[in-house]
Amino acid sequence: MPRFTHDIAYLSLEIGFESTIPTYSGGLGILAGDTLKAAADVGLPYCGVTLLYRGGYFSQKLSDDGGQKPEPYPWEPEKILRPMTPKIVVPLDGREVVIKAWRLDIHGVRGHIVPVYYLDSDLPENDEAARNLTNRLYDGGPDHRIRQEAILGIGGRRMLRAIGHDVTILHMNEGHASFLCIELLSEYLAREREITGLDVHLDAAAVAAVRQKCVFTTHTPVEAGHDRFGIDQVRAIVGDHPVFDRPDLYGESGVLNTTRLAMNFSKFSNAVARRHGEISREMFPGYPIRSITNGIHAASWACPELRSLFDEYTPQWRGDNHDLRLAANIPDDDLWAAHTSAKRSMLEMVKSRTGKTLDPDALTVTFARRMTDYKRPALAFADLGRLRKIAAEVGPIQFLFAGKAHPHDGRGQDIIRSIFRAAEQLKGDVPVVFIEGYDIEIAKRLVAGSDVWLNNPRPPLEASGTSGMKAALNGVPSLSTLDGWWLEGCVDGLTGWAIGDGSPAPAKGPALDDFDVSHAEAIYEKLEREILPLYRRDREGWLRVMKASIALNGSYFTTQRMVSEYALRAYTA
Repeated sequence: MPRFTHDIAYLSLEIGFESTIPTYSGGLGILAGDTLKAAADVGLPYCGVTLLYRGGYFSQKLSDDGGQKPEPYPWEPEKILRPMTPKIVVPLDGREVVIKAWRLDIHGVRGHIVPVYYLDSDLPENDEAARNLTNRLYDGGPDHRIRQEAILGIGGRRMLRAIGHDVTILHMNEGHASFLCIELLSEYLAREREITGLDVHLDAAAVAAVRQKCVFTTHTPVEAGHDRFGIDQVRAIVGDHPVFDRPDLYGESGVLNTTRLAMNFSKFSNAVARRHGEISREMFPGYPIRSITNGIHAASWACPELRSLFDEYTPQWRGDNHDLRLAANIPDDDLWAAHTSAKRSMLEMVKSRTGKTLDPDALTVTFARRMTDYKRPALAFADLGRLRKIAAEVGPIQFLFAGKAHPHDGRGQDIIRSIFRAAEQLKGDVPVVFIEGYDIEIAKRLVAGSDVWLNNPRPPLEASGTSGMKAALNGVPSLSTLDGWWLEGCVDGLTGWAIGDGSPAPAKGPALDDFDVSHAEAIYEKLEREILPLYRRDREGWLRVMKASIALNGSYFTTQRMVSEYALRAYTA
């Protein structure tokens, strides 16, 4: 591991550590939290920056028919975070918005501390509109998003300087942080004017100076998912800047593309899985986009039962996650007892939250992630008759679902209702339970207590995906389409099972319908001919799959490995 004499700043619009700090919406934020935890474990001089979001993301309430009602998710940062003294200002809409920071310390396994700063505009110095800027995550339209991203990028850099961090590397987690580049350019131009006493222009030297400081990670495999703002709209909100006269640097004529802006000013840009790297290079030809596959923070996501076994049979695993490859040495009876205990705990949680009692002996298949169309949450219900037949003839099976649809995603909300309808139609034959309010605590129970982790996005739309990694760490194999991380983690029949062959989905029309039907059929075939027979008739064979999931995937797909790659490949580039 290279030695760094200056700080590395990690900027992310959302960061998730625990359910009591609801400043995350899903995988992107939880990955950011796991990244900062791993940096603390390996001793990297990291500091994190995000926004405070006193109103959180949203709390999900579901009606009897699956209708989603978003409710506020307020929390009290004063009870968890430590206020910082410095205040900075960010120019927005022609006035100065005052920002303060709150600090959370992340303690690594060897005692290293990574501070995380939450930026807050809810201050008496600001007008009411400004005070609400950092109130809710992903709330409001494009103008509001520009203001939040300016606070993250411009305000984040200014706050780090005010606190006293000597930062030489700044890592932008998604294009949300790209206004950082504008602030760094302003610093460079001001410094050069002070040194030379001359009027300094935005030239190749200025771009190169900023590039040496920046690293950028993209998580989005579709063009529409990258933030775009009209350049005049940006000017009106953040003020004029020389870079806004350079469409070659900010994106395209008249439109600021936050991803292109970030990549133009970064010495290293990466996607979050190998296949995602290929997709990203196709979307942005000419950019040298590498790939560093995502991971998870192992100590956070292993359930208590597995942590105890790991401590006994792979005692160095917390400091060196690669030692989890030795999980193959765990006795079968011990591993099965640990999984049975985790499953019992999960089913107790399900009953306490939903009132539904499930069968501890039935194969429990779980789908838990954001409810949106491309992830196809209800794909397993394409043929209810086939599911009934499998359950009756091969063995009992039950399904768990959890996940939020974005408040503006009508299609995602319709999918939740369709799952509720399927649950009603399958009643008495195949139990189906949807757990509302999906958060980190629910996720920890599900990834540990399920028997099979279901993930069936339309390829190639899953950039990486990390929930299956969390399941693998707990010995829970995946049944997944060959996309994102699963292309790298799937050894069919050993670490889990593949759905389809990884071919990309057609764009639309009847061909897309046929594609989805073929993948549903693949799910039924795997359940009927491989998964259920193995689970019910071959305990030894099932435990081989569980051990392989831990030893092959749990030991590798970690943020400890991931941040080490960033240190070796990105930060020293």
